[in-house]
Amino acid sequence: MFKKILIANRGEIALRIIRTCREMGIKTVAVYSTADAESLHVRFADEAVCIGPPPSNLSYLKISNIIAAAEITNADAIHPGYGFLAENSKFSKICQEHNIKFIGASPDMIDKMGDKASARATMTAAGVPCIPGSEGLLKDYADCLKTAQDMGFPVMLKATAGGGGKGMRAVLKEENLEDAWDSARQESAAAFGNDGMYMEKLILEPRHIEIQVVGDSTGKACHLSERDCSIQRRHQKLTEETPSPFMTDKLRKQMGDAAVKAAEFINYEGAGTVEFLVDKHRNFYFMEMNTRIQVEHPITEQVIDYDLIREQILVAAGIPLSGKNYFPKLHSIECRINAEDPYNGFRPSPGKITNLHAPGGHGVRIDTHVYSGYSIPPNYDSMIAKLITTAQTREEAISKMKRALDEFVIEGVKTTIPFHRQLMDHPDYVDGNYTTKFMEDWKMDPIKEE
Repeated sequence: MFKKILIANRGEIALRIIRTCREMGIKTVAVYSTADAESLHVRFADEAVCIGPPPSNLSYLKISNIIAAAEITNADAIHPGYGFLAENSKFSKICQEHNIKFIGASPDMIDKMGDKASARATMTAAGVPCIPGSEGLLKDYADCLKTAQDMGFPVMLKATAGGGGKGMRAVLKEENLEDAWDSARQESAAAFGNDGMYMEKLILEPRHIEIQVVGDSTGKACHLSERDCSIQRRHQKLTEETPSPFMTDKLRKQMGDAAVKAAEFINYEGAGTVEFLVDKHRNFYFMEMNTRIQVEHPITEQVIDYDLIREQILVAAGIPLSGKNYFPKLHSIECRINAEDPYNGFRPSPGKITNLHAPGGHGVRIDTHVYSGYSIPPNYDSMIAKLITTAQTREEAISKMKRALDEFVIEGVKTTIPFHRQLMDHPDYVDGNYTTKFMEDWKMDPIKEE
């Protein structure tokens, strides 16, 4: 087992990893930028190393600084969390070269599944259902137009190196294709340094359902059932739940088996997520694989009583899995609490938290790194907390979430708490009748005076 793990991340996920390491008797090293000097992950780690100024490219994305921090603290493993360098094959390879265990996917695995076009080809070879699409990357606009005409509109253009919704364009009609092609390539080049594009048939009003998998060094994998991530804004998830209200026992088994097949086909090691689009007829199609822990992993932990971070560490240390697939015993919902103004286009709202009261009680979990007096820096993602409720039924989990949101007080900055509170009362959400298009059609009620 590892003696000391460096966490190459910040905020709530860094604190989450530190807590499990402490329970396992493993020492921890936090890294931080000067903007995060007062963050809780810095305070709770056994050691902390400043790795640079606030910009990510000079700190959390600067591989040389992170490796140096690991070497001077004698860390024998690095956990990358999610985001930043978690799916960076170069970082995984450099860790290998420095005899530091990367608690995540191998460089080859990240390259195989991180490039969307090659991931599609790999999953097709594995026999996993894929959305009909182009054979590899589109050569130029002429190839793009011919592929779209052959496939039939509507289509979806996607950046092969994409993520977070960047470089994606839904095209309903042929006359809009060229503008979409140009703008998607420009956005992808700016965001990822890669303007490679491929095309898929656009599945109208789908559910976004992902399957949590874990694989070990022997090539065995298991699944931990599904999460429904369909409530999204601009391809960014807002809430997640498990089990999905759209799922049937038959579909759950089919999708779970497909995800395990995908993981074992590539000898996947570590925690990962196989993401699918599911149409209204419950046909499911592989979309992508995330080779890291997910933001929404706590709801899976809650419904099957399973510490995913602990399992990541055990697998990385060479301990084999039990091989058992897991199915939810309870119902769990996660609301991402962002420092954003939901009444003003979800505009980021960094600044000082002047007062904070966190909800509690049975079945309520909060993952956060903030506290009263904490200043939210403007340099990073705006998520400041994850509020998770768990109960015997979906109806009870929603009722518990409403009560917890009513108790949750964050003053000094705008947050998405009012958005989530309204969502929990929305008839379509309450009925489980929602798709990835939900946010396009719904307008929040005006601000209510407290």
